[in-house]
Amino acid sequence: MPAYMIASFDVTEQQAYEDYVPGMMPILMKYQPEILVADYGARSLEGDCRQVNVVIKFPTEEALKAFYNDPDYRPFKELRLRTTANSTLLVAKEFVLPT
Repeated sequence: MPAYMIASFDVTEQQAYEDYVPGMMPILMKYQPEILVADYGARSLEGDCRQVNVVIKFPTEEALKAFYNDPDYRPFKELRLRTTANSTLLVAKEFVLPT
């Protein structure tokens, strides 16, 4: 069953953060993701909106966790954590309509 990584955060060190996306993309692509949302300008209808909002669909929750725990991703994860604030990272399963 597909699983979704939902990320929301504010960038606090823009220049250092600029290395994050190009560095992590080759690692991410190993896990057959589908990037559904990657928005640096979302608007809030309710609550506080973060600067960066991303939704990535993975084929399985195992693939999502394998990406997140990939040793090659670790330095980029640390870079993201060091250069951002107000971070939320969620794992959500795909909704299946009850029959």
